[in-house]
Amino acid sequence: SRSDDFTVVMETVTAWAWGPLSFLTFLAFLRHHPARYVLQLIVSLGQLYGDVLYFATEARAGWTHSDPRPFYFWGYFVGLNGVWVLVPGLLLLDACHQLATAQRGHDRPRHKAH
Repeated sequence: SRSDDFTVVMETVTAWAWGPLSFLTFLAFLRHHPARYVLQLIVSLGQLYGDVLYFATEARAGWTHSDPRPFYFWGYFVGLNGVWVLVPGLLLLDACHQLATAQRGHDRPRHKAH
């Protein structure tokens, strides 16, 4: 089915791109590499995009793959999966803040020493 194809493709991208890139981001933070926040932004945005596709696909299918009982739907499906939206969302905001702060510092006029 089409949803199975979507899942296979999405998880292939996760395994071959987002997984290794997440590990590279982790290493960049350990080493205080200058690209660490750029990598954080890319990985977080990729995760959020996957989350949007996941929820949108399920919504388009009429929520047929989730348990309709309120506890399971709101607690498990929305609540636990929501962590995968909340954490990358916060990391995306942090990366944007860090990059904007760095750019602001870079853009300040420099005083020439006489």
